[in-house]
Amino acid sequence: MAAPGLELLYELVSPRITEPQEPLVCFIHWEFIRRGLSCLGTGEKAGAHETGTERLPNGWADNKELYTLRYGHGTSQILLKALTVEGTLMVNAMELQSEKVSDVTLNIEDFIDSAHLQQYHRVYKNRLELKQYLDAKLFSPLLDSKKETVRAEKVRERRSVDDDPLRVPTRAPASHHPSWIDPPGHIPYGTADLDPLGGSSGGMIMDPFNAGRTRPRPNPLGGLPPGAVPPGARFDPFGPIPPGRAGPDPDHLPPPGYDDMFM
Repeated sequence: MAAPGLELLYELVSPRITEPQEPLVCFIHWEFIRRGLSCLGTGEKAGAHETGTERLPNGWADNKELYTLRYGHGTSQILLKALTVEGTLMVNAMELQSEKVSDVTLNIEDFIDSAHLQQYHRVYKNRLELKQYLDAKLFSPLLDSKKETVRAEKVRERRSVDDDPLRVPTRAPASHHPSWIDPPGHIPYGTADLDPLGGSSGGMIMDPFNAGRTRPRPNPLGGLPPGAVPPGARFDPFGPIPPGRAGPDPDHLPPPGYDDMFM
């Protein structure tokens, strides 16, 4: 069945319905309305003092061959044209801002009983099939793609904030480890040679007795108390090396040529 509200709309316009394609235009109109859009008026160009409405505007069925309606939501506007050609209704919709287009061709007698144009409960045939067909061919390509674009832009905006290395604390999900703590199971092989002041074990030679043990790296906040840096603030680590941090291990393998005075 069609969404609630179509019956009331149809009762309002049925006295002026004279052609079998017009109940289809009414059905399509209500599918736009129930998706949150408003009808702005007829024709391709906006008129003076237009306001959105759920009703079909005056004059919508004056032209029995071509029906032209405009819909809007926020800054988005959609131009709908429905052309009658030899027992079919060719429907074209275009989002004016992006020029995205969708279209569908409906065989009128498959969905409309032309003998009962003024009777809402008898005029439509195969309503569920009609609704599904319009969803797939007309509405989803036009409206769903716009929603996906907006959603993708929001994801990219959020990701750019999460990836900021100087933002403290990180806004990444809680399952992510802070950048100064090695993940569980990490073997710090070679870590001390890469970061001699980092307080990590593990030189270029793997220690079988300490393999798998990790020690946290220094917190970039240094000795600041909790709350000293506002959430989300950009923060450059500062201050002297905290007490208790290990110095370079004299047993680490020296770099090549370390004792060559001419290097």
